[in-house]
Amino acid sequence: MENIISKTNFKTGSRIARFPLSLIAKSVFVGTLMLTAVQSPLQAQETQEAKFTKPSWWFGAAGGANFNFYRGTTQQLTNDFMIPTAFHDGNGIGLFAFPVMEFHRPGSMLGFMLQAGYESRRAAWDQVNTPCNCPADLETDHLAYITVEPSIRFAPFKSNFYIYGGPRLAFNVDKRFLYEQGISPDYPNVPALPDRNGVFSDMNKSVISMQIGAGYDISLSADNKQNQAVLSPFIAFHPYFGQDPRSIESWNLTTVRAGIALKFGRGKKIAAPEEVFVPVVAVVEPDVTFAVNAPKNVPVERRVRETFPLRNYVFFNEGSTEIPSRYVLLRKDQVKDFREDQLEVFTPKDLDGRSKRQMTVYYNVLNILGDRMVKNSSSTITLTGSSMEGVNDGKAMAESTKKYLVDVFGIAPARITTVGRVKPVIPSEQPGGKLELDLLREGDRRVSITSGSPELLMEFQSGPDSPLKPVEINVVQEAPVDSYVTFNVEGADTAFTSWNLELTDKQGKVQKFGPYTKESVSIPGKTILGTNPEGDYKVSMIGQTKTGKVIRKETNAHLVLWTPPVAEEMMRFSIIYEFNNSDAIAMYDKYLTEVVTPKIPKNGTVIIHGHTDIIGGEDANLKLSLARANDVKGIMEKALAKANRKDVKFDVRGFGEDESLAPFNNKFPEERFYNRSVIIDIIPAK
Repeated sequence: MENIISKTNFKTGSRIARFPLSLIAKSVFVGTLMLTAVQSPLQAQETQEAKFTKPSWWFGAAGGANFNFYRGTTQQLTNDFMIPTAFHDGNGIGLFAFPVMEFHRPGSMLGFMLQAGYESRRAAWDQVNTPCNCPADLETDHLAYITVEPSIRFAPFKSNFYIYGGPRLAFNVDKRFLYEQGISPDYPNVPALPDRNGVFSDMNKSVISMQIGAGYDISLSADNKQNQAVLSPFIAFHPYFGQDPRSIESWNLTTVRAGIALKFGRGKKIAAPEEVFVPVVAVVEPDVTFAVNAPKNVPVERRVRETFPLRNYVFFNEGSTEIPSRYVLLRKDQVKDFREDQLEVFTPKDLDGRSKRQMTVYYNVLNILGDRMVKNSSSTITLTGSSMEGVNDGKAMAESTKKYLVDVFGIAPARITTVGRVKPVIPSEQPGGKLELDLLREGDRRVSITSGSPELLMEFQSGPDSPLKPVEINVVQEAPVDSYVTFNVEGADTAFTSWNLELTDKQGKVQKFGPYTKESVSIPGKTILGTNPEGDYKVSMIGQTKTGKVIRKETNAHLVLWTPPVAEEMMRFSIIYEFNNSDAIAMYDKYLTEVVTPKIPKNGTVIIHGHTDIIGGEDANLKLSLARANDVKGIMEKALAKANRKDVKFDVRGFGEDESLAPFNNKFPEERFYNRSVIIDIIPAK
């Protein structure tokens, strides 16, 4: 190690000693000028209350050391100078200095980096002995490159730690060497050969290789300052792939880089939030505000005439080809008493969770199908069983379903075709998928019901993939969407790891909700008030920052329950989506345009809320549910525009996989399939 260090120290006053150090200072200066050029002029003074985001663009400079490791063979130094003994291994330390530029949005994982500048790959080879037993040394103090390094930046925990990687494009600007041959101990009186200074021949003018590294941003500025600076120590690895300095011999180069970057950025001013029903309280953290939106009139219940979609699937338990007991299976003598509009007479066993009325409808799907086929004697269906255990297992599931329709409802066997396959036509499990496969495969083990008979199908639908005709039911809805109390914590997704709510009434009773990670949370008013007609609450938001600090802010809210007139009736329709599909299904376009939209009364309100099942990431599902809701809104707005109507008010919300607001539970695959929906509530003008 001592020998390595002695060979990598720069000679006092040499050009290689002065040039990189001065270049570091110049790079810092250039980075500062770049920052000044791209940003707007600084304000003379920011008010104490001003709040700013983290910058997205950063500019500055980086400097440090390259730890270079030479391997291979080096003997032909120039076209006319070959040394008697080849050198193999070498090590050295060279300086580098770059201007740097970065882009990464606050709180995001992905970003972009660009470094470009000067770097030295100087080194000294391990000493060798020539045939005359003379010690020989070779070093290159002047092997240098101008390099351009674009990289993808990835912060896996949305924290200050990041990793990066990308190509390295280097252009050789210096390639000098020094060869020294000492005196042989066998001939001490023979003078040493003179040192040989030269320029390596056959050097590659450009090199294309790669790099991978990691760094950590250390903030040097207060979070509430618009102009911010960070210091980023980093380390990078440049493997030997593509880094051959020469086009001859086998000399290759591996480098470990260690350095530090000074970066500057300018945040954007956060606009003050709009006024809401109660005062907005600013949290101590400058990027976070807290507000409560409590509607003054919160309906407790509303009569609903619901058009409930009938999913044309029967899901089977793993390892069984028998129809599961959660489906309602009639005896032959009960068929004469079965009516589609009185399904509560025949309820499934052990029905749990919310929306029991709707799941009763679905669990009667085979009885509804059998009843419709009896009334429409020319109708035919195809039952396709799908099973990962094989085509025969899928066919057995389809035959079990056919047997029930034939034995109980007396359907002629020739009217029912059965097919077996491994995967359904529209599978939940996608090729290459690796996450939550158990839940996806539960949804793919099913019998699909298809038909070409219009009397069995949804309006305006035809073809083998069309859904069955929906069922109309009358229910009383509790806690409709427009009654929810909304708690907004703007900036929570970047400032907090999680946050909670505490609501305290005048008697001191405390209700706790959370933890949450998203910025907005809705809770039904009845969940908070219970049987109380109204109440005053102190609302506390408790946030846990990423540094471990606890932020607590409070405001007050007044909640009121109001029961609308019994005459008020709402209509509800649902659109069901296949797994992970946010595009409005083409088959629903005409249904929404010609069936649903004309039912909107004058000056009515349409509340559209999207939901997903629990499969997939929470953030992705939230975006997916909102995309689905906006798809439906777009179709309905287009239909209204054609009718020259501008009197309808829309309220669009996406709830993602939020199980407290989901239409159904997520225990069984049929519940998860129904949760992949957009629900359309049509409310008449008050």
